[in-house]
Amino acid sequence: MLLSPVAYVRPSSLPEALQALQAHDNARVLAGGQTLINVMKTRFASPEVVVDLAGVAGLDAVAVGADGTLTIGSMVTYDTIDRSEAVRGVRPVLSDVATVIADQQVRNRGTIGGNICASDPTNHFPPLLVALGATMTIAGSAGERTVSADEFFAGVYMTAVDANEILTSIEIPAPATSQGDAFESLTIGKEGTGIVTVAVSLRCNGTIEQARVVVGCVSATPVRATSLEDALEGAAPTSENIDKAAQGLGGSLDPPSDVHASAEYRSHIAEVIARRAVTAAVGKAMR
Repeated sequence: MLLSPVAYVRPSSLPEALQALQAHDNARVLAGGQTLINVMKTRFASPEVVVDLAGVAGLDAVAVGADGTLTIGSMVTYDTIDRSEAVRGVRPVLSDVATVIADQQVRNRGTIGGNICASDPTNHFPPLLVALGATMTIAGSAGERTVSADEFFAGVYMTAVDANEILTSIEIPAPATSQGDAFESLTIGKEGTGIVTVAVSLRCNGTIEQARVVVGCVSATPVRATSLEDALEGAAPTSENIDKAAQGLGGSLDPPSDVHASAEYRSHIAEVIARRAVTAAVGKAMR
């Protein structure tokens, strides 16, 4: 299906982009276009104006601060995250995830900002950024504000970014000593849609001192597995303790059924994938 008639704006600065959004009631931001263009083709969205952020200076930068904080601009592509020495040096799990999203053509165009602002329950980055304790910076006419990843995702295709605002960057804290991050998934094919994803970030020094476990594809937004986290914290990082902590995770979830998997199957697989992700994170922390 062809696109409906739409005006196109390509600002060169953030103030220009914000002004363009505020000047029109039905304007949408265009990042990599991997979601929006397809949605426009099916007429599920018909904006009058598309504001392309590709020309906005600074949104495609990756930087590491003096304290080790990793800042990724919202227009940084999956391919850049995959190849970035800065990302791989600080939080390599981000690169590991970027390299398995869709295919290379999508990775060349898709952006981390577009991925998380789409807030598709099957997207990889939302649960991972929640697990990593990321913070999002959002710009609007009143200035900038920050929102934690825990509070950023509001529902299917809904986030904390208002209609006249723009996500500018994502800040990921530096890893602590003995930190381990992992992401595991069950997908439809090697690079297909996720059925269940689990992201883990933990500290382990003899015992598991702190853990964040987040499950994706089982709800409208990423789900913190707080009972699993509580069971892990203070425990020795043995297979038996990990298996015991993961027991009952599936029963605490309320996933949907669809053409790819039943709710019962997703609940079962969530426990399996969670064990794998925690085990992988412990292994990285111990190294």
